[in-house]
Amino acid sequence: MSDAEKKSPPKKLTPTDVLTGESPLVLTATLEPIAGDRFQPAGFPEIGHVIYKAPRKDGSTENVCIVDSAASMANHLETVCQRGAHDLDLVDALSGMPYIRCVTGALENDRLPSDKRETIVTSLTEGHRIASSYFLDGAALKPDGSKGNGKFEADLVAKFGIVLPGSSKAHPPPERWWDVFKGIFEIDPNSLVHGVLFPQWQIKIPRALTAHLEAFGAGRVDRSGVKFDRLGKTTSGQPIFAVDDATAESIRATFVIDVSLIRSFGRKKGETTLGLSEKQQEFLVALALWKVQQLLASPFRFRSGCNLRRTALKSYEQDVEIEVDIANAIKTAGLDKLPVTDVFWPRDELYREGQEAVASGGENDDGGEETGG
Repeated sequence: MSDAEKKSPPKKLTPTDVLTGESPLVLTATLEPIAGDRFQPAGFPEIGHVIYKAPRKDGSTENVCIVDSAASMANHLETVCQRGAHDLDLVDALSGMPYIRCVTGALENDRLPSDKRETIVTSLTEGHRIASSYFLDGAALKPDGSKGNGKFEADLVAKFGIVLPGSSKAHPPPERWWDVFKGIFEIDPNSLVHGVLFPQWQIKIPRALTAHLEAFGAGRVDRSGVKFDRLGKTTSGQPIFAVDDATAESIRATFVIDVSLIRSFGRKKGETTLGLSEKQQEFLVALALWKVQQLLASPFRFRSGCNLRRTALKSYEQDVEIEVDIANAIKTAGLDKLPVTDVFWPRDELYREGQEAVASGGENDDGGEETGG
């Protein structure tokens, strides 16, 4: 029997086992370009992509290239939930999972029928997710299509139970955090996977799933591009620009699931469940695993010139295989009975020019996600 035949089968990772196992769960995927040996990492203004010297235990150093940051990888992991870059509907596998849509359209008798709603963004495309101003400052639509009273922000404050008596501000005392976790879960559970920040309420929940993509033994490849200016709008008429690619001995994506954090979203106290039930926590683990599985299932285009495919998936040096039934996880968590939340904006307000105050930092950048590359 050959060594290959003696190789043990990969360990199966299920949401149930992960939720009750050690924390954090670290998954490492080895990737390679689908063609050739060059790839394009995320670039930054003025400096291009980043290669740094990482110290090793034997005293040497290794060139490591940042291909995608944690924020950029979060964006990639959320794209696998929707049908396409310009099709914001959820994929069939996630049917029933609640999320939020910012919609507009012409009201009919003060109502916006479901077939007249134009989706602008969703909580899966917005960097701030449920905390985005596109949702907080709009009005949630009732089941009959009429607008709710006041902003969606007020609905959340009431749902979280964080109103301070005699004050216009809100802040969750310790016993209200269970309602915060449960409220977010029922409206947009994806926000608990990737983290969310409401700076105005001192609510900050870190990422339960963190990922980054790096290349080891990396080298910079400098080349150029050219733009032909056929209308003569530039002084050169044929501007040449610099392009940075990279090569590497290996490319690795690392996924870290903070299982302890997910377990902290709920617990039993006697016969009472505080926050999320065990099945609801298991859904968050299932969603995190499903996202990793989908990202690695086939070659993924992280950006132009960076189309990578998986060659191996390990956890602590052991080959693993993700086994998750996300449709069943949605049902057992009770999410299929919860609605998609539509938040309405009048078209003329939605597309008005940005105010100076908003442009200078109306939203706190701490919780946002960057766009890789």
